[in-house]
Amino acid sequence: MEILKVEDLCKTYGEGEVRVDALKGVSFSLEKGEFTAVVGESGSGKSTLLNCIGALDAPTWGTILMDGQNLFSMKEEERTIFRRRNIGFVFQSFQLVPELTVEQNVMFPLLLDYQKPKASDIEEILDLLGLTNRRHHLPSQLSGGQQQRVAIGRALVTKPKLILADEPTGNLDMKNSQDVIELLTRAARQYQQTILMITHNNNLTASVDRVLRVTDGVLTDLGGKANEKLS
Repeated sequence: MEILKVEDLCKTYGEGEVRVDALKGVSFSLEKGEFTAVVGESGSGKSTLLNCIGALDAPTWGTILMDGQNLFSMKEEERTIFRRRNIGFVFQSFQLVPELTVEQNVMFPLLLDYQKPKASDIEEILDLLGLTNRRHHLPSQLSGGQQQRVAIGRALVTKPKLILADEPTGNLDMKNSQDVIELLTRAARQYQQTILMITHNNNLTASVDRVLRVTDGVLTDLGGKANEKLS
């Protein structure tokens, strides 16, 4: 089942001599439950790609279909609501609410959408995160790895069609990085969750289903067997 389809996506900044073509005719699709990594050098266009897919930035040209719905044919308010309910975000800097506990941070996207969290769903996510005994802790009382696990739980709680992870291990050491990748892999397998992850670390792509490389705004599909393809 196709969850995401990107067709001929272009993004241009500036004009004339200062024009930058950040994305050049990018096309690909993701199936439900697929865990895909996007690799590339700094400035290659991979973050621009993620921002367009997440409807945080508008493409200059091209189409983004999520579950058959065109993100940029929607009115702005409709797109904001759609994004809130269908796209989960995991950022490098965690972006947790410091005054809220672990449990409250996980529930926050549902409360923001005026939905009542199901206790059983929250328990299941806290168990998956290994944070049941930390549910009443504040972010400042957690390690970096634990904070990122909370951020993943927050992305999972709305049961979104797609999770976008932007350098989710960028602020973590190797052990915590591997733990986060393992957690994302479990989410993809256990919940059939579709995940698109940006990473600059090729060593973290061994567990993913597929690797895409962005170079100077051009996307190449490297397929599976990440370590063999990238070695």
